[in-house]
Amino acid sequence: MSISVTICPDAQRKPIPEWTQGLGFGKYFSDHMFMMDYEEGAGWKNPRVVPYQNLVMDPAAMCLHYGQEIFEGMKVYRGERDRVYGFRPQDNFARMSRSAQRLVMPTLDEETAFQGLCELVRADERWIPPKHGYALYIRPTMIATDAALGVRPSNKYLFFILASPVASYYPQSDDNLNAVKIYVNDKYFRAVRGGTGEAKCAGNYAASLASQWEAKQAGYAQVLWLDALERRNVEEVGTMNIFFVIDGRLVTSPLNGSILPGITRDSVIRLARHQGLTVDERPVSIAEVISGVVSGAITEVFGTGTAAVISPVSHIAFCGHEHQVANGQSGPIARRMYTDLLGIQYGRREDPFGWTSVIL
Repeated sequence: MSISVTICPDAQRKPIPEWTQGLGFGKYFSDHMFMMDYEEGAGWKNPRVVPYQNLVMDPAAMCLHYGQEIFEGMKVYRGERDRVYGFRPQDNFARMSRSAQRLVMPTLDEETAFQGLCELVRADERWIPPKHGYALYIRPTMIATDAALGVRPSNKYLFFILASPVASYYPQSDDNLNAVKIYVNDKYFRAVRGGTGEAKCAGNYAASLASQWEAKQAGYAQVLWLDALERRNVEEVGTMNIFFVIDGRLVTSPLNGSILPGITRDSVIRLARHQGLTVDERPVSIAEVISGVVSGAITEVFGTGTAAVISPVSHIAFCGHEHQVANGQSGPIARRMYTDLLGIQYGRREDPFGWTSVIL
């Protein structure tokens, strides 16, 4: 499909934020957005880049009542030779189509979505931070827009992409390598096998808010979820997948239907194996985690995700006790994964997997 582009008039363009002062994460949005409509029987239509604007929808729009909303998160980087790189965007759009299938939404026109992303980045190139470790965060979203009450899939949808310049997800540092404390909550549960845990849908994040709020009140950055059936095995952290270095082996929970198949998770697994590390995808009980941290068998714990990239864990709190992981600092494997991933993302290191796309 041909994509129309309407450029925001100069007088209406927003000021670029100071890159090094208070940029934060998700606080600012660029001048433009990409939009595309879907209607049952007609398919996807009217792809367009337009000035950033409020959405107009009927108060009976089905996304507001029945939760048909999915989204993705990816980043665009200004890297080597001033080129602009995307990191595995096609994989994000493919995952979005899988999320859509789970929520009975239309699968995405992935090629048009990617071309729309490229047109949006071209229109908003000035919003890409020029600083290493910073990026233009991309948020593709799909919502149900049918105006109707009654529990059924919508017949109409809106797909849109927003862009936001970001620093580190955690405000403590700009290099993402300050270790964080996490809190194991055995009172609330994020998802169950057979539910929507493996889809990136808004409801999963709404379900996490109570536990996340409790953790922050107690001084912790994230929640480590246990499985909802046995309350025994660890699954993922609030916004990240989780990895452990156990007796020199890199271990992470398997994709069992209740865990989001993270793009960064997959990247770390493939990169680690490429570098000769042994990676095990297997169940890990919270008892094994706590005993391994106490005994020293677990030498590193870190989360992985688009927002934080690699986030080392310094302490794990469980059942009223806080346990320090090794020396409480980021470990060598976490640092190597972070350095190598960013090197690929910014076009500064060899990309043996074909992950990067040159957008500009």
